[in-house]
Amino acid sequence: MTMMTLGMFVFQRSSVPYQELNRQTDWRHASNARLGARPVRQYIGPGDDNITLSGELRPEITGGSMSLDALRAMGDTGKAYVLIDGTGRLYGLYEVDSLSETQREFFEDGTPRAIRFSLALRRSDAGIVDNLGNLAETHNGRLS
Repeated sequence: MTMMTLGMFVFQRSSVPYQELNRQTDWRHASNARLGARPVRQYIGPGDDNITLSGELRPEITGGSMSLDALRAMGDTGKAYVLIDGTGRLYGLYEVDSLSETQREFFEDGTPRAIRFSLALRRSDAGIVDNLGNLAETHNGRLS
């Protein structure tokens, strides 16, 4: 079962099954000082939209270091990827902002039995996804 996809990377039990999804969305407001009154604020647009996926991998059952290396390779490109959850909800275009990994409970050869991870994604589509439904423009009642 697919939990989420980032580009062609599929989050599922056999790859990187996250246990937590944290989303932080910001909006920007400018503040203008006024004499003898509180500052007035004006909405100036959306701010950052960050998603953090975190959890623990058990390489005997789930993905391991190779799955995390695939995400690192995606981050190395500097590109943004479409993020869609398992229900089909489109989040937008996200770039890999950071990936942290903590290995523990090692086998004799140094292979970890458990890997904690945290993957930080930052939205970077600047409204592109919001306009996907508007690909065809109408002009005088006709598609152009």
